[in-house]
Amino acid sequence: MFYNALKRECPLQIDPFKALVGPRPIGWISSLDPDGTANLAPYSFFNGVSDNPPMVVFSSAGRKDSITNIEQTGEFVCNLATWDLRDAMNVSSSGVDSEVDEFELAGLEKVPSEMVKPPRVAGSPVALECRHTQTVHMHDVNGDELKYALVIGQVVGIYIDDALIVNDRIDIASAKPIARHGYMDYSVVTELFRLERP
Repeated sequence: MFYNALKRECPLQIDPFKALVGPRPIGWISSLDPDGTANLAPYSFFNGVSDNPPMVVFSSAGRKDSITNIEQTGEFVCNLATWDLRDAMNVSSSGVDSEVDEFELAGLEKVPSEMVKPPRVAGSPVALECRHTQTVHMHDVNGDELKYALVIGQVVGIYIDDALIVNDRIDIASAKPIARHGYMDYSVVTELFRLERP
């Protein structure tokens, strides 16, 4: 099968693009509005984009509370979404008013961060504390502005649960991080394999 993605002529009932580009790590982003109300939302277009300095990016469809909060305060936290937290992560994706604290909605405890004001998720074994560097508004090949924006942040502090540190390495499989696919599909990482570069 081949289809023209420009014309969106996919013969399948649902466009498979997101199922093909996966698994995608989930950026479970916590932020604060200027009044101190917490926001927590998962983003499946998320990844690390640099290691020196460490930087992350996530993409949001439309102007959601996360972007507004981050641009106004300059800070956010990326929490690792895990198998044990999958239901809470899903609840935090609810489209609710900006006055609603998704931590409370999902029954999650907040823990103060070390270097930024937004809290991290207490049960998450990894949290990347970030400072906003830029928001990039996306355009298509015709130059038309899209409803998507990229939020880029520099990681200034990293929390790791000591239980994940084994022989000076991170045993990330033991955390069982979850990843997003297309449709309503997710996967969980429980096993790693190693390949030495030639």
